[in-house]
Amino acid sequence: MFIRKSEQQVADALLPVILAGGAGTRLWPLSRELYPKQFLRLIGDATMLQHTLARLDGVEHAAPVIVCNHDHRFIVAEQSRQIDVRPSAIVLEPAARSTAPALALAALRAVQEGDPVLLALPADAYIGAVDAFHAALRRAATHAAQGAIVTFGVVPTRPETGYGYIRAGKPLAAGADAFEVEAFTEKPALRVAERYLAADGYFWNSGMFAVRASVYLQELQAFRPEIYAACASAMASEREDLDFLRPGRAFRDSPADSIDYAVMEHTKRAVVVPTHMDWTDLGSWSALSATLNQNEDGNTIDGDVIAVSTRDSHIAANDRLVAVLGMDRVVVVETSDAVLVAAKHRAHDVSAVVDELRRQSRSEHQAHTTVYRPWGRAETFKAGDGFLVKRIIVAPGEALSLQMHRHRAEHWVVVRGEATVERGDERFVVAADASTYIPVGVRHRLSNRGQTTLEVIEVQVGALLSEDDIVRFEDRYGRQ
Repeated sequence: MFIRKSEQQVADALLPVILAGGAGTRLWPLSRELYPKQFLRLIGDATMLQHTLARLDGVEHAAPVIVCNHDHRFIVAEQSRQIDVRPSAIVLEPAARSTAPALALAALRAVQEGDPVLLALPADAYIGAVDAFHAALRRAATHAAQGAIVTFGVVPTRPETGYGYIRAGKPLAAGADAFEVEAFTEKPALRVAERYLAADGYFWNSGMFAVRASVYLQELQAFRPEIYAACASAMASEREDLDFLRPGRAFRDSPADSIDYAVMEHTKRAVVVPTHMDWTDLGSWSALSATLNQNEDGNTIDGDVIAVSTRDSHIAANDRLVAVLGMDRVVVVETSDAVLVAAKHRAHDVSAVVDELRRQSRSEHQAHTTVYRPWGRAETFKAGDGFLVKRIIVAPGEALSLQMHRHRAEHWVVVRGEATVERGDERFVVAADASTYIPVGVRHRLSNRGQTTLEVIEVQVGALLSEDDIVRFEDRYGRQ
């Protein structure tokens, strides 16, 4: 069915596409809209995005393309820089539309410069056996180079009800390193998952794919022409913005759909490559707990935790002591502004809490008390009626935008470093243990021209203390 090329020929054309646009609502309260799970350090010292990029070491490939939400662009750029990865492009989705349109943006860009094999990788999966992943990748790329759309099927190790499954059909050739896809199945009931585990030919659907750019676009145009048209129009009006690539607003006209639903369930080119690679979709607290080391009571503990007469639980403390007494199979996750307590078997349903937060027009699903910016970060300490206290951390050589507030004044106290302040027509330096005042309606900017980190305590006072009260006049990072 497919003619093999040498692994070197295939590898020369391999283009990783990292799909980093997910919201990660089921890992709330750690995962938030403005800082979702793919950017968190959930396992080890690296973030999930960094794990995904580092996992490509040892395989010949082009510089990766990362597709993400425009709100996360500076996080993606900084986390890539931290591990010395320079993407060939960071493509910014104008709106969240799931994986099928996201991959289309990368494919449309790729065919302008050739026709590489795209390796589509979600940025939030855990893979323990990297060598097995590399072996499967090489097999998948070989078949994809000859026109297949290859998905990675993980050999199941338990009757998992939280994953979709792939049913394999005929082997492509002797040796059975790949199979035609006979069917995709939804997340099954437990007794069905047990039957899949006992039978041959059923695999977990990993959500990873290998496909030539032109093949993906052909199939997408055939089965979901409205997605193809919206993405093609968006890329026709793309523009560069600093180190980012912005597709046009036509992308918003695309329906939201996954690669599975949009293409894989319809195409005749679908192929599955089975692999034992210790893969986990980190889509819930119970899934994360299963990948971490357990203590003698079966608990996974993170942070300052005391667990007494507690078993088979996941307990995470981020800002203070958490004590759990006499509870089994629970999830307890503490952050500075929210605490989740859930039965472990209901961990997949945490997104219902996020939906309720949205319904009540609350903000705890959107951002942490610490918000990351291209110049550094801001940590909210205390909010009250008419006041807000923050700690502003500005990296060396960075600066906030030249801005004004119509409804609030600000008091800045320099705790560490040396601040260069623009206030109206003035420019002056504020050293540590000194302060300054920014009146309502005055243009101002805070900069760090020193070689060390600048730390400032900011006290806002006024009737409107949200980001809506920022009028930007000049910003080196292209924000408006």
